[in-house]
Amino acid sequence: MRIRSTREQRIRGVRSVLRWILYYVVIFLCFLIMTSGTWMKPILLVPAAIAIAVNSGQYSSALTGAVCGFLIDIACGKLTGYNAVLLAFFSIIVSLLYEYYLRNKFVNYIVITAVISYIQCWLDYKFYYEMWEYENVEMIFSQISMKVWAITIIASVFVYLVIELINRFFLPKDHITIEEAVNTAIRSERK
Repeated sequence: MRIRSTREQRIRGVRSVLRWILYYVVIFLCFLIMTSGTWMKPILLVPAAIAIAVNSGQYSSALTGAVCGFLIDIACGKLTGYNAVLLAFFSIIVSLLYEYYLRNKFVNYIVITAVISYIQCWLDYKFYYEMWEYENVEMIFSQISMKVWAITIIASVFVYLVIELINRFFLPKDHITIEEAVNTAIRSERK
């Protein structure tokens, strides 16, 4: 015997599926932007993984971070799995930070994106350039890595806006605000 879900639960499930489909469309578009052209481009998949991790659980954040990391490895021609492990770890940390300590504010997102992007650029520089002691290797960090980091921070604003637009329409609201509760109480008293 099958127990049928209520209409609200079905709508919530459909909205959740649509939200995740749109998240992965955004991830795919970020990957396309990263792989097109020859100029210096932002690493858009880092802010996308972080923006998705803000409103997701630990497991879904880890999976999304790993997918974004694998796509970064493919786009940059790096060791497969290197960025996947980094972004999965950082996505879990961000998800836990927002669940227990931080509020979903733009400033928090920008600061966390800046820190994680810097760590990713710094580790990339350490493992792929400085470790091998090339000549004038510090110029790569100051002239290329830092520019890519700055462009990534600027581009993260647009990624955040797109993810927040998706969340506004498809993220289920579990709780009502105090203002909504007061307005509901006032309306019920007037009737």
